[in-house]
Amino acid sequence: MILIAGLGNPTLRYKKTRHNIGFDTIDRVADTYGIRISRKECKALTGSGMIAGQKVLLVKPQTYMNLSGESIRDLVQFYKLDPETEVVILYDDIHLPPGQLRIRTKGSAGGHNGIKNIIQHLGTEKFSRIRIGVGEVPPGRDQVSHVLSRFSREERKDIDAGMENAVQAVELVVAGRADEAMNRYNRKNHTD
Repeated sequence: MILIAGLGNPTLRYKKTRHNIGFDTIDRVADTYGIRISRKECKALTGSGMIAGQKVLLVKPQTYMNLSGESIRDLVQFYKLDPETEVVILYDDIHLPPGQLRIRTKGSAGGHNGIKNIIQHLGTEKFSRIRIGVGEVPPGRDQVSHVLSRFSREERKDIDAGMENAVQAVELVVAGRADEAMNRYNRKNHTD
């Protein structure tokens, strides 16, 4: 089984914010593959289904972003998963333009507190991640208010395209074709 988690913050206050692009994308994955995310386990909302012939567990940690590792660790231990081959994390990146993807199979947290917490709890940096660009912090604005803001109408088109690309990238990664996903989506302004 492959655990696919989208990071975000629970409660309506954070709905559709930049920081919750992981939640929004995991919902789009669920809609695309007919998976219902309704179970509560290990401090997360989860749903099981199939993608690319593989059994998957879609996950939305409910611990708030900076404590995402607690939920991910508990699920990895409960289902006896290998993070290196059976974990995929989707989350926001302020260093990428809206909708642009960056896919990696390992790496540092890059300043993202949710990923930092996951690395700490899993004890490894070796797990797949799909970063979804949410735009850089504008001059004169602090990072927290930026990531907790919503997308402008102009940004929405790029964000929607980026989430669609992320759904396709998830399928490739789940199918064991992470290199193909990286080659296809780790380019600037990918549109096809």
